[in-house]
Amino acid sequence: MVLDGVRRRELADWARDGGLIIEDDYDAEHRYDRPPVPALRSTLADHVAYAGSVSKLSRRPARGLAARPDALVDAKRFADLGNAALPQLVLAHLMESGELERHLRFLRRRHRGRRDAMIAALADRLPGAVVHGAAAGLHLTVTLEPGCDDVALAAAALERGVKVQPLSWHAQRPGRPGQVLGYAASTPSDIREGVSVPRGPLR
Repeated sequence: MVLDGVRRRELADWARDGGLIIEDDYDAEHRYDRPPVPALRSTLADHVAYAGSVSKLSRRPARGLAARPDALVDAKRFADLGNAALPQLVLAHLMESGELERHLRFLRRRHRGRRDAMIAALADRLPGAVVHGAAAGLHLTVTLEPGCDDVALAAAALERGVKVQPLSWHAQRPGRPGQVLGYAASTPSDIREGVSVPRGPLR
């Protein structure tokens, strides 16, 4: 959830009065249509413990990162004996050299093209589907007409070699049926072919 300017200022004032903010910037690097909102950590380094993920950017052993106020570094090290130094040094080098940002720009261009291919294919081949969550991330959520069995639809797609997840698997309450569709690992042509698979079960 991205806070508006008023809430960010209120939160910053609270932190300056002795609070500690845990900022989870998950998938912040995968935003496509507008620049990301600057992290609170950039202006409140002494009051923000910043957490992010790098598992989608590299096959190296580092899965995430955390930038903590200096006062918490020793406490963290004593609590869990610290983390392996080499992955941290590699990630720090990539960040400081600019290589990580160059890699991110490449990934954003590629993922934006794949996302756009999926949205276009859905509009062409499943015109009743409604797309959600297109602004960021590596997946789209698609809701379908009421009465559609999204579990059966996912099973039918899997039989044809396309793996999707029923939206009902992720819902705590009954709601519109749908699918969670990933696009990061597929080429635009594969995406167009994959989106055509569910048409049979939906007819």
